Amino acid sequence: MQAPLPVRRIIHIDMDAFYASVEQRDDPTLRGRPVAVGGSRQRGVVAAASYEARRFGVRSAMPSVTALRRCPDLVFVPPRFDVYRAVSAQIHAIFARYTALIQPLSLDEAYLDVTVPLVARPSATAIAQDIRAAIRAETGLTASAGVSYNKFLAKLASDHRKPDGLYVITPRMGPRFVEALPVERFHGIGPATAARMHALGIRTGLDLRAWDMAGLARHFGKAAAFYHGIARGRDDRPVEPDRPRKSLGAERTFDRDIRDWPQAAAALDDLSARVWQACARRGLSGRTVTLKLRYADFKQTGRAHSLPGPVAAQAALSRVAQDLLRPFFPLKQGPLKQGPLEQGIRLLGVTLSNLDAAEARPGAQLVLALDPSLDPSLDPTLDRG
Repeated sequence: MQAPLPVRRIIHIDMDAFYASVEQRDDPTLRGRPVAVGGSRQRGVVAAASYEARRFGVRSAMPSVTALRRCPDLVFVPPRFDVYRAVSAQIHAIFARYTALIQPLSLDEAYLDVTVPLVARPSATAIAQDIRAAIRAETGLTASAGVSYNKFLAKLASDHRKPDGLYVITPRMGPRFVEALPVERFHGIGPATAARMHALGIRTGLDLRAWDMAGLARHFGKAAAFYHGIARGRDDRPVEPDRPRKSLGAERTFDRDIRDWPQAAAALDDLSARVWQACARRGLSGRTVTLKLRYADFKQTGRAHSLPGPVAAQAALSRVAQDLLRPFFPLKQGPLKQGPLEQGIRLLGVTLSNLDAAEARPGAQLVLALDPSLDPSLDPTLDRG
């Protein structure tokens, strides 16, 4: 008889207000003050906020003018991504002392599988304590950690005692822990999906658990199995240290709203060049181009097209992005005169996905097939930032 697989021991490490904390570490005059990393200008956006700023309701992705209204004493500092990347490399080197199974989620967040660790420690909790202590000693920063038997619960656990906290969810605790949580607190359920669940009377983990697989599949398709599992504290996803990148993108917020086509086309040329260069550095190409558009009133939409083969050149990527944007421009005369572009475009973004390492075929025919499942204006289940 085959022996049962060991219970996984997963740690989720999440740095506390990472960008802002690095700035406060490096500039003692910022310590204890509300700090926002980002642009303070009229069209700026908050990239990260210190915990002092968060007490006033300042959050990442918030317009700078809104952040300043909420916290008039807010101090803005420009981002230093080269410094953040260097500190992130230090932190990941600490992780590597304990396990080779590390799945980075961003510069400041990662899953670690320590089921079979590289060091002799009595428990995953002890390893998490060691890692947090090493991060503090070697970088001067604090990290929160969650320890559990799967990725979903480890992520919930790290959020549970932030900042500078450690929380453990055991197999006995798991199903009970999710019962009272609002579904919008579940990692993997964004605002759009949470709203759909609310409309169905699903507000907590216990509500979600009351639905069988067939019922969830009718409303949520392929995601039903994941939702069915997490409502019961189950998540079989492994830590994936070599998880391939799924997309590469770039976006730009304009100092002034743009309204005319030449400006928009030039912006898409620049964004496409940035995306293409990022792909070239990694030896990647992709088949799906997604356009992101945010109006002056912050309403957001977009479109996506999937190609029969990988995009062949930077010019082709720009051409597809422009084709995706054209329908948003109304005619100068006729019933569309008062179309959405009367208020202007605040932000444009271009993303290339369905990536692979195969060479793009020179001269590949760019037959565009609209894929509604990748079009955020058609599919309310896609939670876009």
